[in-house]
Amino acid sequence: MQDAITHGNDRMVYVKTIAVADLPREVRDQAEGLELLYAVHDAEGQQLALVGDQKLAFSLAREHDYRPVMVH
Repeated sequence: MQDAITHGNDRMVYVKTIAVADLPREVRDQAEGLELLYAVHDAEGQQLALVGDQKLAFSLAREHDYRPVMVH
């Protein structure tokens, strides 16, 4: 049972908001007027995606069999 719980946690990703102003210039230039983006990170902190919509971040995670949770 513990293996099932651990494996489930391996598929968890974290979605957090990122201010566009805090990103490198080349990313800001592509943000097309948005003030916030949504980053999806795995349990080790590696960024998997950066998108302009929270709903899209969650949808992409689920589409790839991840369990997304919002980081506050």
